[in-house]
Amino acid sequence: MDRLKLTYFDFSGGRAEPARLALHIGGIAFEDDRFAPADFAEVRKITPLNQVPVLHVGDLQITQSDAITRYAGKRSGLYPDDDFQALLCDEVMSALEDINIKVGATFGLSGDDLKNARAALVADVLPKYLRWLESQLERHGGRYFADQRLTVADLKVFVITRWLCSGKLDHIPTDLVARLAPKLEGHMQRIGSLPAIEQYYATLGAV
Repeated sequence: MDRLKLTYFDFSGGRAEPARLALHIGGIAFEDDRFAPADFAEVRKITPLNQVPVLHVGDLQITQSDAITRYAGKRSGLYPDDDFQALLCDEVMSALEDINIKVGATFGLSGDDLKNARAALVADVLPKYLRWLESQLERHGGRYFADQRLTVADLKVFVITRWLCSGKLDHIPTDLVARLAPKLEGHMQRIGSLPAIEQYYATLGAV
């Protein structure tokens, strides 16, 4: 099998994290290539679309985070074989990418511009998406988002809800998920307490 090398920023979270978690849980060997944010300007010059993450599969460089996450899920047994369950998994992952894009659009702002942009997210966009995600969780049994088992959809939900609750996003309350979608917060805590995930973060010294 071709050697895998996953390149992304040196922090816990972000668009590469679901793939990192999937490969770790599945016991799939890969090079976890991390770089400091200050080095991004140089790293992006050698990526296909000037963005990360990228995954090297042998000598081939692959871009697009959801494609990478889906591949990692298939390699790790964390992506549905059933076409309909795969559709449910993809639906959730795409909705989460909407959140990434909408929150990401506020990066680079400062002062009142940042405060107002984040306030708008808290007032409208994030409640809509968080409540929808909670409804999807409930509709599919209350524990997982697809296939009645852990999939990469759960990992991506975990990564993004953990981010929203982290306090690292100014003007986004850390209790937003708990207030708006308590069952979604319960899902985040349950996935985060899986032994493989606890071990992963303990190894990194991350919280």
